[in-house]
Parts: sequence; C-alpha cells; structure tokens
Amino acid sequence: MTSDPSSGTGRVLRPHAEQQYADELARLAEHDDRPRPPGWRLSPWAVTTYLMGGELPDGSTITPKYVGARRLMEVAVATLATDRALLLLGVPGTAKTWVSEHLAAAVSGDSTLLVQGTAGTAEEAIRYGWNYARLLAEGPSEKALVESPMMRAMRRGSVARIEELTRMPSDVQDTLITILSEKTLPVPELNTEVQAAKGFTVIATANDRDRGVNELSSALRRRFNTVVLPLPETAEDEVEIVSRRVEQIGAALELPETPAGLDEIRRVVTVFRELRAGVTGDGRTKLKSPSGTLSTAEAISVITNGLALAAHFGDGVLRAPDVAGGIVGAVVQDPVSDRVVWQEYLETVVRERPEWHDFYRACREVS
Repeated sequence: MTSDPSSGTGRVLRPHAEQQYADELARLAEHDDRPRPPGWRLSPWAVTTYLMGGELPDGSTITPKYVGARRLMEVAVATLATDRALLLLGVPGTAKTWVSEHLAAAVSGDSTLLVQGTAGTAEEAIRYGWNYARLLAEGPSEKALVESPMMRAMRRGSVARIEELTRMPSDVQDTLITILSEKTLPVPELNTEVQAAKGFTVIATANDRDRGVNELSSALRRRFNTVVLPLPETAEDEVEIVSRRVEQIGAALELPETPAGLDEIRRVVTVFRELRAGVTGDGRTKLKSPSGTLSTAEAISVITNGLALAAHFGDGVLRAPDVAGGIVGAVVQDPVSDRVVWQEYLETVVRERPEWHDFYRACREVS
C-alpha cells in the first residue's frame, strides 16, 4: 500500500487495524450475506474469517491475523454477539491485545475506544470526567462533561477495549458492574444516564501472571466470558507468526530490504520453546527455565532487532551474530539466576548441536 508521506496514514508508525486492513474489511463486507447482530459491521462468520484468514468468492484472500485454534476465535466472536463481555486471558505475548484490536475493528470499525489499566487508573477513565474550568464557571452541564472511551462506545454502539483489567484497583474494576449488567452509565450530577446503543460490548485483556494483583470480584467475573489464549501449539505455528509479524513490522519501519531467514527464526523459536518448557525438543535433556516469559512477542522483537543490525551494520543477510545479542537480553532478565540458566543451556545444548556452532560462538561473545 502506498500513501502520501505528508498526510494520512503514511506518516503513522502503526496504523490502527481498521486503517491498515481497510481493504480486507471492505471486501468482506461486500461478500458478507450472513445475518449481522445489531450494530455490527460484519457477521460473526465474516469477523472470524477476518481473524483467521480465508478465501472469498471472488478469489481474493484475507490474511490471517491470528494463528491458532479457530474454535477459540469462534467462541470469542460468539460472546460478543451476546449480552456478556469478553475477557481474553493469557501469559504475556499470546496476542491478547492484537486479537482485541482486530475484533473491535471488525465488529464496529473502531478499535480506538481504549482504557489502559494501571495501578493508577481512576474511575473517571471508565465513567466520565469534568472540564473543571467550565465546571467552576457554569456548574455541572453536558458541555462540562468529559466523556470516557467507555461512554463514547455506549453512545455509539461500539466496542470498548480495556487493557490489563487486573492491573486496575478493585474499586475501579467494580464501576464496570452496572455498565455490563444494566447497560447504562448513571450521571447523577446531571440527573441522567447514558444507555448503551445496540452493538455496545466490552473486550478486556488480562495477564494470568498477574493473578493476585487485583483479582476480579465474583460479581464482575460473572459478567465476562473468559477465553484463554495459549502460546502457539507447535514450533511451526510460532515460526509462522514470527515470520508474518516481522515482515509487517519491517515494512512499517521501512527497514532496508533484508531477508528474514527461516533458519534463524526457527533457531530463536526453538531456544524460546525449549527454555519455556524446561526440556529440549527431543525430550532427552531437562533444562532450567529463566524468570522471563520468552513469549512469541519477544521472539518477534529479537528477530526485528536482528534485521535492523543486519541491514545497517551487516551485509544485509540475517545471521547468528545479529540475533545473539537480542536473544541473550531476552533470556537474561535476572543477571544472577538467569545468567546461570543461559550458560548451562549454551554449554549442554547449543554447543552439542554441530549446525549451531556459529550461534554458539556468537552467543559466547555477548554473554
């Protein structure tokens, strides 16, 4: 896709999903003759096809956005067609945010109605705030009201997204209960309320490593249908995900043309999967696992960084020295315990693989 670099998405580092894939969404809408829930841009079948990829009747192709079990995406999409909200749960790097964004783009054509959950998130981020200069001058009024993304989603009948729900304080989380159960947002200062238009729903994400930080109350959890996104089931699935995302990121960053060799991608994926599992791929050698998650997202980061090194400081071909520094940095999060884990893996596994000697030497130089 070519764009005018002086305007539009050409100057944007990362366009929103509905901008980047506008052509695919338009083609799906054109061929989508299935029933659509009220307020939806596409039918549930078309939303799932947008996520999983497929071929349209005119022979054109929809690229996959998610690589994994189709049934998971069908359950997620079906949830959004009911009166329950959707909670995407999983370890870091399992594409929760990615899936959330693309679901919102396909369902309502707008993925930007986002609340970022943190320990400092206040109720106003979910309910509404006030323009205090106007409030002091005029008193409470519609013009002094500052809408939250949640309120805008309710008015428009769109999808509201909440990132890292369990990072929010419990009392802030519970402001969602009335919104999700009654589909209304009371504004007592104005003696009124905002009622959700048809099509309104909520997609939240949560990191299951954060359990115990701010657990959801049972009342709030009942309002969500939880879909757990797992790590890629097979190495080939993970290689496919990394390859596709690296290509997309490289194009967005306008990196010089550098082929991302599948051999190097497979090697990084293999290292991450073995250290995550605590055992080598053949099951013969048990390993210690480091403190980090070694997720697919981190593998993508390692390869992307390697491509930048190869393009700007190498010969334009991704090689072992280009990924060595990134992979060591990803594994060794704790300088004490993780370094021991990494050195043991290097000496007992990497060193014993003849086809990995270049990788072994490169990692030894930066370890």
